[in-house]
Amino acid sequence: MALIKSISGIRGTIGGATGDSLTPIDLVKFTASYCKFLTESLGEGKKRVVLGRDARISGEMVENIVRGTLMGCGVDVISIGLATTPTVEVAVTEYKADGGIILTASHNPKQWNALKLLGNKGEFLNDKEGKRILEIAATDGYRFAQVDELGQVVISESFDERHIDMVLALPLVDIEAVRARRFKVVVDAVNSVGGTVIPELLRRMGVEVVELYCTPNGHFPHNPEPLPEHLREIAALVVEEKADLGIVVDPDVDRLAIVNEDGTMFGEEYTLVAVADYILGKVGGNTCSNLSSSRALADVTAKHGGSYAASAVGEVNVVAKMKETGAVIGGEGNGGIIYPELHYGRDALVGVALFLTYLAKTGMSCSALRATFPAYYMSKNKIELTAGIDVDALLVKMKEKYSAEKVTDIDGVKIDFPTEWVHLRKSNTEPIIRIYSESHSPAAAEAIAGRIIADIKSFI
Repeated sequence: MALIKSISGIRGTIGGATGDSLTPIDLVKFTASYCKFLTESLGEGKKRVVLGRDARISGEMVENIVRGTLMGCGVDVISIGLATTPTVEVAVTEYKADGGIILTASHNPKQWNALKLLGNKGEFLNDKEGKRILEIAATDGYRFAQVDELGQVVISESFDERHIDMVLALPLVDIEAVRARRFKVVVDAVNSVGGTVIPELLRRMGVEVVELYCTPNGHFPHNPEPLPEHLREIAALVVEEKADLGIVVDPDVDRLAIVNEDGTMFGEEYTLVAVADYILGKVGGNTCSNLSSSRALADVTAKHGGSYAASAVGEVNVVAKMKETGAVIGGEGNGGIIYPELHYGRDALVGVALFLTYLAKTGMSCSALRATFPAYYMSKNKIELTAGIDVDALLVKMKEKYSAEKVTDIDGVKIDFPTEWVHLRKSNTEPIIRIYSESHSPAAAEAIAGRIIADIKSFI
């Protein structure tokens, strides 16, 4: 069993001992700590928090406990039920709430759940804010309300339709262009909340939808992370149905993967690249992604005369860098698209609408569009470490060894070579070093990763 406490929230497996997994007692403790944090940050007075969840099996139980704890801390609850992560983010600002809690373990398997915590801008908490909540929890520094101060459920309604309305109202979303292409799309929503919102969004754009695992019952039919090795079934169905493409989302719908009409993968890294190419071609501007994302985004940005910036890994870091650089589009290479025109959060609904608009306007097939972008290939590896190894010292040695190259150390060590790169990061939850590399062929990406791994082992 596992319980992982980090700045972005609390996640763990359901069942087991308190403090070793995500138990009801842990849910109460961390929810109450979040309420205390809101009072410290925003001052005294009644607070309102948006609460939504994905469709995983433990969701209803977790939702009931978290809702009751919020009320017990004197916080009013805006309960929007089954909702995507971006839907909760948008709802926080639309309802002018003081914060939000999303009950989802994202791409983790069904035995996991989590509390993802938002501030009053509908954005994830930063490092300092997250650490403060952990401090409150560690010292039991929260308090519960007297009977006359208890919170209430002040709103109980779905926000899905309003979110879809807001996406379709975006100036660069062209419903008529999509409708004219008469797309046929297969959707795999891994039996979570995306199974309701993504087909509805598509149908409102005039798309014929073939549903695969779109019943929001939490019984994930395959590993819910939208990686190629988990998407063989939808790839086959796209070909069988003679569909124009396949759309895959994770359980909380903040990641978007595309399957080409021939069953090949468009590539998670290239979801953002394609959308950025469309946005930059219309309005110009800057872009941003994290250090472990494909160089293709920088290439596309340069083509349109904009500037690209890289942030540390993590959505909150990408958002901060986007604001700093005035980026008009950004995100992460895992299929997470952040479009500030609507909100600062990864949003697969926005990604679907913009991607289909671009595809419709090009007149191309999905695979043909993919072929227009620079061809890069990524390799993802890790080294397991034994106790006592100083990972920080290892990274310093790697930085020194490759000091003649462009080295970035805001998040581990990234080494940019002329035609390829390698990013080394220590895990916050496991005794490992993650090694991501990218080059112009799979073999080259593997080769540069192997060279770096050999260097690390020699230092060990």
